[in-house]
Amino acid sequence: MQQSIQIKIESFGAIEKLLPQNLSLVFPTDILVKDVLNEIVSLHPECTQAMEKCACAIEDNVITRQSALSEPCTLVLLSPVAGG
Repeated sequence: MQQSIQIKIESFGAIEKLLPQNLSLVFPTDILVKDVLNEIVSLHPECTQAMEKCACAIEDNVITRQSALSEPCTLVLLSPVAGG
């Protein structure tokens, strides 16, 4: 069983401009999405406000911040879209 997992971060919208393009972090297995987001904010404090409002997804599935990540994956961060 894996002790740690690599999570690649992809971002779109406003948050994309605030984070490095090839962001990838290693975490303990079964880490919560909210803890991943907190770590990103600690490394890139300029994205704090955008991070509070972003949606999270893995592949085509939107997930909650309480979701546990148990295997390597790409976590997608989606900024809210305004307009009409």
